[in-house]
Amino acid sequence: MTESPLPVTMPEEILLLTLDDATGRTVGASGVAADLAMAGAMLMELALAGRIDSDPDQLYQTDPAPLGEAPLDALLARIGAQQPPQLSRWWMETLAKEAARLRAAWLERLVGRGILKREKGRVFWVFPDHRYPKLDDRQTREVRARLRGVILADAIPEPRDAMLIGLCRITGLIPLLLSAEESARAEGRVAQLAALEEMARSLAASARDLSFGGPQGEG
Repeated sequence: MTESPLPVTMPEEILLLTLDDATGRTVGASGVAADLAMAGAMLMELALAGRIDSDPDQLYQTDPAPLGEAPLDALLARIGAQQPPQLSRWWMETLAKEAARLRAAWLERLVGRGILKREKGRVFWVFPDHRYPKLDDRQTREVRARLRGVILADAIPEPRDAMLIGLCRITGLIPLLLSAEESARAEGRVAQLAALEEMARSLAASARDLSFGGPQGEG
């Protein structure tokens, strides 16, 4: 049985954090870091929903039931059909290569929900310019406040927040949450939070390898 659509998913939270509140253009991490953030967010969302898990040898499907979110359900089916099963690193690399398409799908979902609006224009009258200004910034303010509260306090976080903080850490998004002074003061706390969840540790190791040319195995 297909579940009701999720509220704001982790891929959408990543997108909302990286869109400038006024212009709708991407800020913060770019290139491979942003692509890996999208890949990791989708895999983490499936893990949180109990649909996938990983061990040192493979990332695998544990429950084929759809979630009611087209990008996540398509990925879940791919993971279930993949033979032989692959490492987290392989999935991170594969999805990062598809990040532009995946990002567009999640942006359109946010447009459909009335959180963003789509604006098309031209840069220098030649190059296409797609922007997504926020019609409703409550979700962005909520996720920032929630993650800041977890990082700057001593409370035990929910698994979702620990995973999201770990993802922000490895893909360079922490400066979008904290000031430079806060980041320096909370460095140990961020590292501690990022290490709480096994899936987050596995994907973080994969992201490090892909970003900086590390070892081929799982971390």
